[in-house]
Amino acid sequence: MSDERFMRRALELAARGLGEVNPNPAVGCVVVKGGRVVGEGFHARAGGPHAEVGALAEAGRRARGSTLYVTLEPCAHQGRTPPCAPLVRDSGVARVVVALRDPNPLVSGRGLALVRRGGATVSTGILAAEAVRLNERFLTSVRERRPFVLLKAAHTLDGRIATASGHSRWITSPAQRRQARWLRRLHDAVLVGVGTVLADDPLLLPSPRTRRPFTRVVLDTGLRLPPASRLARTAGGRSPVLVLTSRPSPARRRSLEGAGVEVLEVPALAGRVSLGKALEALGARGTTSVMVEGGSEVLGSFLSARLVDQVALFRAPLLLGGRGSRPAFGGPDPREIGDALRLRPVPPEPPFPWPWPPRFELWKPESPPSSRRSSLH
Repeated sequence: MSDERFMRRALELAARGLGEVNPNPAVGCVVVKGGRVVGEGFHARAGGPHAEVGALAEAGRRARGSTLYVTLEPCAHQGRTPPCAPLVRDSGVARVVVALRDPNPLVSGRGLALVRRGGATVSTGILAAEAVRLNERFLTSVRERRPFVLLKAAHTLDGRIATASGHSRWITSPAQRRQARWLRRLHDAVLVGVGTVLADDPLLLPSPRTRRPFTRVVLDTGLRLPPASRLARTAGGRSPVLVLTSRPSPARRRSLEGAGVEVLEVPALAGRVSLGKALEALGARGTTSVMVEGGSEVLGSFLSARLVDQVALFRAPLLLGGRGSRPAFGGPDPREIGDALRLRPVPPEPPFPWPWPPRFELWKPESPPSSRRSSLH
């Protein structure tokens, strides 16, 4: 019970880094001696000190003979910061309790081996399920070798996102829109189709803004993004704009690049930018998670390709009706009910508290990503 108590505290600390540590995992650490916490730390931002560094610094000499609780295996490789496992090994801690082994091939098992060579005993698996939930974006990207994909839709009770004429402002409430902008902070990038940009001219920024880079991605087969759009006019800095295209017009490309937009050509599939190749391109840039926000065809295409790890539904108390109003998920038509993606609800209370009562539903597929068909080829 004491192990769970202190690991839960480490998870609470780790959650403080959500939104700023990307593309790294969120990690918390607690040092305990004689049943009392003598040091705490968490990874606050990418490139900053890791959780173990802060916790051991606060503990000082009291770390010797203590128990160290950490939500993820201490790293054993040199990245933007030095590895943590040698620091833990040399600190004199008597026991190390780890929620999860790090699946990163550069770390997996090596960090724990270093700690054991220093004489400390190691326990793993304490509150592992909660630790997985906290870092599912990072863990999925390592396991599946592609970014974690969240599909987000704001729709009426009858599943519509716009009228037949395309009018959609506003289906959801101001509070729901604020929460959607906050959800963006959990991801490295937000992605939309160019149709959404042409219809709504969105900024696609998280709120509060992040100190680390946040990429705004547009799927744009024919390179139709207007250089005068708000996305193009605000490209650069901490919020770069990346356009993925398969038919780049040289003149349009020069115009967009002159405005600061990055244009990347990827292969097409069935006449459109291949979603699998798009995710591969994003993954190659270090993107670990993407929030897909529309429009209907883009959401439906990700669904059809089974490139989905989680779904966030913002439901409004409206009935739109009509034959021409637009569904939340378009894309290819399924042939039978068996083609549906079966989902299960994600518990409303994660191992860390939302900053507000959620005004959306969170779902995930019943089957793991590796068992689903996709267009990754």
